[in-house]
Amino acid sequence: MATLTSVNVGMPRDIAWNDRTVYTGAWKHPVTGPRMVRRLNVDGDGQGDLAGHGGENRAVLVYQLDSYRHWAKEFHRSDLAPGTLGENLTVDGLPDDEVCIGDRYQIGQAVFEVTQPRVTCYRAGLRIGEPRMAALLVSHRRPGFYCRVITEGEVEAGQDIVKISSGPERVTVAEIDALLYLPGHPRDALQRALRIPALSPGWQGSLRDLADQPEKTSGSAGNVGLTGAASPPPAWTGFRPLRVGAVHDESRFVRSVSLVTPDGEPLPGWRAGQSITLRLYPDPAGASLIRNYSLSNRPDSGEYRISVKRESLGQASSHIHAHVHTGDRLDVAAPRGTFFLIDAGSPVILLSAGVGATPVLSMLHSLASAGSTRQVWWLHGARDGDEHPFAQEAGDLLNRLPGSHSHVFYSRPRPVDRRGIDFTEQGRLSPEALRGLGLPRDADAYLCGPTAFMSELGAGLVTYGLDPARVHTELFGAAAALTPGIAATSIPPHPPVGLPGPGPAVQFARSGLSAPWGPPNTSLLEFAETCDVPTRWSCRVGVCHSCETALLSGTVRYDPEPLVPPAEGNVLICCSRPAEPVVLDL
Repeated sequence: MATLTSVNVGMPRDIAWNDRTVYTGAWKHPVTGPRMVRRLNVDGDGQGDLAGHGGENRAVLVYQLDSYRHWAKEFHRSDLAPGTLGENLTVDGLPDDEVCIGDRYQIGQAVFEVTQPRVTCYRAGLRIGEPRMAALLVSHRRPGFYCRVITEGEVEAGQDIVKISSGPERVTVAEIDALLYLPGHPRDALQRALRIPALSPGWQGSLRDLADQPEKTSGSAGNVGLTGAASPPPAWTGFRPLRVGAVHDESRFVRSVSLVTPDGEPLPGWRAGQSITLRLYPDPAGASLIRNYSLSNRPDSGEYRISVKRESLGQASSHIHAHVHTGDRLDVAAPRGTFFLIDAGSPVILLSAGVGATPVLSMLHSLASAGSTRQVWWLHGARDGDEHPFAQEAGDLLNRLPGSHSHVFYSRPRPVDRRGIDFTEQGRLSPEALRGLGLPRDADAYLCGPTAFMSELGAGLVTYGLDPARVHTELFGAAAALTPGIAATSIPPHPPVGLPGPGPAVQFARSGLSAPWGPPNTSLLEFAETCDVPTRWSCRVGVCHSCETALLSGTVRYDPEPLVPPAEGNVLICCSRPAEPVVLDL
């Protein structure tokens, strides 16, 4: 019979790490005597990062003495005591390849239900002093597991662990851990796992994304269970020259540029809503500028049209408006992005402000071209008719859709702007305005515009009743940083302090920064952190894919190799370094 050998607790505290401070509860130590286990925790215990740890489905972490013996032999160490890997309950027995999701166990007065494997997190490596630990826990099939507390009660070291029921489908902790994190995601195994009610919602969502992935794309899409929706692989690598086929002013400040191949061959299609990346040279003797622009035309048209708003302080937009002409050549990276129209039968809400209409206009083109019978709601906000791009084009497309609804808001209409013809409502496109439109609550919504606009309107749609998972937003600036346990900083990106490195150039496209690679950095993630470029990460060793980033140009080398490669055209910056000059979508 399995036995509880140690009960371990520890409250979060600050730990110095790599010139930073990590707030973590990973430092846990055995306690003597009985200890109360409650729905969310063990008395005297806490987690520093509640986004990744803790909560009802991860109330108690269990790890095995046999796994400690395994790591002691693997690392030639004799100091691995209970609690070293952050677990609350150290047990003799209950191996990961026998315990199943949904199994229930009684220890003392308390009853536990197994919900998921351990979260892959760098803090396990931080605690044990082995940076590779997050990957090793997975590859050695020894993650440990979380439980929810079914019955609260006291537990104490030395008590027997009594199995009181088995989970359905008999999917072990090691099996389900490998199903998500290691190569190969058999459909039958995914369906078995998804039939287990006890499986935590986070893992259910990840495995459902894998199960829903079309088989023909699975080899090139990376691990969608970790990254969510994956876009098709880019049609080409790096940048290629395209010719400016036409230039057209859409409104007072918005100009469209149509791009075609120099030889007249049709360009590859894209998913409606995606964007391309331009490399521009405003100063022929200076550094290049990298900018992303949504495609605004029909996805199968054979040409790429971008529509750019002239910003008073925008180097790239000013250059496009003043110096890009028909016949010019521009360097272009292939269409990319996970913001695209989902092929479904549900209603569609296309919501934009100003030049944010570009990606949703491409979606409108796609719907009209397909003769869609879906309900389509076109909601757009502009200052007035002089700053309302695509008014005629959008109106013509909506007239081709039998289920279309259009609401155009002008915040400050001119005397010549006609209500009911040029616009439908006066005022801002706001959450309050949305509530009065009778929008369908089972719709998929796509939003593009200023960041505050998308945040406000996205939250308004959720409050109105839309499923948050069906509210999609487009982001062109740097994404918000994800640095678990470490306070985010607001330092603008900058070159590394000190002498320039001897390596190839690393260009961070969204941050507008380029610098030569150099030591002491061991990965592109560390280099980005040196430059205060916002990054997203969790494991730091190629397991969790939180750091997966589009590689717009160049190649990298991996060390260590990731457990599963990223999607084609992407890179895991946590375990890679540049093999030549690279451009990252960061």
